[in-house]
Amino acid sequence: MKAKLHNVAVIIPALNEAESLPHVLRAMPIVGAVFVVDNGSSDATAQVATAQGATVLCEPERGYGRAAKTGIDAACAAGHEIIVILDADHSFKPEEMEKLVTPIQDNQADMVLGDRSNTAELGALTLAQRFGNQVATTLIYWVSGHRYADMGPFRAIRASSLIAMEMEDPNYGWNVEMQIKAIKLGFRVKEVDVSCRARIAGASKISGNRRAALRCGARMILATWHYA
Repeated sequence: MKAKLHNVAVIIPALNEAESLPHVLRAMPIVGAVFVVDNGSSDATAQVATAQGATVLCEPERGYGRAAKTGIDAACAAGHEIIVILDADHSFKPEEMEKLVTPIQDNQADMVLGDRSNTAELGALTLAQRFGNQVATTLIYWVSGHRYADMGPFRAIRASSLIAMEMEDPNYGWNVEMQIKAIKLGFRVKEVDVSCRARIAGASKISGNRRAALRCGARMILATWHYA
């Protein structure tokens, strides 16, 4: 096992991602643990995750934040020092994980976010996603004074920092909450460029549905004011 990643736990919230998840898990570097959190899937998400050697956790109550927290609680209880959160849709490259982990391992950061803003392939980010990122990062700047480049979900964070955050948002305000609390608590934050490609199968739960995208945007705005 690569010493650089032995203390890393990867959390993958997943809802009906049986087609894409095997590609994500096959590209996974050797890490301390991989937790796939099945968030009430109606397909074979749990079975394919198990077949690829991941530890499957069940969070039947829908919500991105709930699923992420279920995985984080398990990773922290197991004593993993660094938590990486990764989408199940194969839009990110697990092979780039070390770019996120290294600044934490080298004690240069407490949280490292993957920035897609200048690297996303054509069509990987919809207009709604780009607009939502701009609105969210601007609102966070207004309430915190810190300018983030992106709200990308591919991120690494020290487990002790996550515990101190006392994360609570059950849905898509989760990333907003984390990024605001990181600044309020004085954590060292870094952003690094990561690759981003169009999802491998199916439609995005958010950007692929206009109504869902609007709901997500509203939740992110409310979360900004709530956690400010």
